[in-house]
Amino acid sequence: MISVRRRGSARLAAAALATGLAAVGTIAAAGPAAADDAPQNPGGVAATLGGITVGSGAVVHDRRKTGEVPAGLFEMKVDGGGTLQTYCIDILTNRVDGARYREVGWGESSLHANKDAGKIRWILQHSYPQVNDLAALAKDAGTGPLDANTAAAGTQVAIWRYSDGAQVDAKDPAAEKLADYLYKSAKDVEEPEASLTLTPPALSGKPGRKLGPVAVRTTASSVTITPSGDAVARGVKIVDKDGKPVAATGNGGEFYVDVPAGAPDGSMSLKATGAAKVPVGRVLIGDHTTTQTQILAGSSESAVSAGATANWTGKGAAPALSARKNCAKGGVDVTADNQGDAPFTYELAGKKHTVAPGKSETTLVKVGEDRAYRFTITGPGGLSRTFAGIMDCATSAATAAAAPAPGAAGPGPVPGVAGGGDGGDGGEGGGTADDGTKATLASRMSPASTGGGSGKATAVRADGDLAATGGSHTTPTIAGMAIALIVAGSGAVYLLRRERAAASGE
Repeated sequence: MISVRRRGSARLAAAALATGLAAVGTIAAAGPAAADDAPQNPGGVAATLGGITVGSGAVVHDRRKTGEVPAGLFEMKVDGGGTLQTYCIDILTNRVDGARYREVGWGESSLHANKDAGKIRWILQHSYPQVNDLAALAKDAGTGPLDANTAAAGTQVAIWRYSDGAQVDAKDPAAEKLADYLYKSAKDVEEPEASLTLTPPALSGKPGRKLGPVAVRTTASSVTITPSGDAVARGVKIVDKDGKPVAATGNGGEFYVDVPAGAPDGSMSLKATGAAKVPVGRVLIGDHTTTQTQILAGSSESAVSAGATANWTGKGAAPALSARKNCAKGGVDVTADNQGDAPFTYELAGKKHTVAPGKSETTLVKVGEDRAYRFTITGPGGLSRTFAGIMDCATSAATAAAAPAPGAAGPGPVPGVAGGGDGGDGGEGGGTADDGTKATLASRMSPASTGGGSGKATAVRADGDLAATGGSHTTPTIAGMAIALIVAGSGAVYLLRRERAAASGE
């Protein structure tokens, strides 16, 4: 919720050039990048971030100065219907109001290496809004009277202490007592299950066989399985293990893709949809956007979905391709499964890989924190899968601690991975700050008041001034700055070339 963008450069012209290029990448990634994602939905709920609905002020303590932030409960609108309530688990990263989010497990978020992740879920289960008897909560915590604003603020502060290791206090005395109570009382509990997943997300094989099974895990009472494309018209069916048609199933159910003998080489996608309450403690991250990570505190009955793909060939390789972010290893796991009768050879990150018939291979593509990635794998019969996203696996505080000293070399490009959403090969991803680190709390901050329920985040500029961020009014400003930076970058290139030309002519 607070940020400063740090930049360092030996020469003004070089700084202008680098900054201009970073701005181009960030804006491009926020546009059409989502359309380039793999045609398979990892599963769960997708939602759009709104503002803080209830809450009050808190104060973050840096080493020398302090800064005020709003602390409270956010509301999200779910694609397809439903609402979510969330708290922030990345206090120093700016939020992007109106950003799209998607549900993920802890292993694909900043909680992957957080030994206190279970305690955060305990806090969510034992405080507002899961506990809406505020008189009882106040009695247990010994806070004195609580209302929705102070309960939300105290809960958020307690969460930040575990999610970010932050030194943060609630401004309201009752909210501060609640935060202390929750923080000291928290116990370790298990990670929640996903609202909906399909495993595996990609299938392959030969005609005349049932491809699968695909296992369904969901909190919905039932999900509908819908195939797409013209494969159904050619006799491809969704069936159970006995070959009976399947149109819907529930948690623990399985289904197969039945491809008739003699069917021409082809592929299809399918989608599982339903309505479910998303379990408390599930994480929501920005979908192709670097924004504050959120954690689920409450859910209405909401639309959930997941997708899978199937590919079949009569002769030769029959690959199934899928990818998943692996925060623990700092990259993206790309899995190629070959159920054909010939080897499948493909290129990824500048290297050739060969998967024997009946075998599967998973390759880790390293991607730097806050870097965008995009890569495409092609196969026989026109098969093509593009995987894209942003590596967002750490809180801003953790990223700042691990960042190289000013002037040190940053992370280099990932071979075969295009960044910044520009679709090019081998580029570096945009994200937040142009040095590859997340926005961090400035050492010089001047405190400013914020409205408890306004939903406006705060930011810290390099000069120490607090500025509102996250509102729609910031978008034109950012765009204008980007255009100016692009122009500055172009001018820098011209000046540098002119200087070199002059030097060579002397």
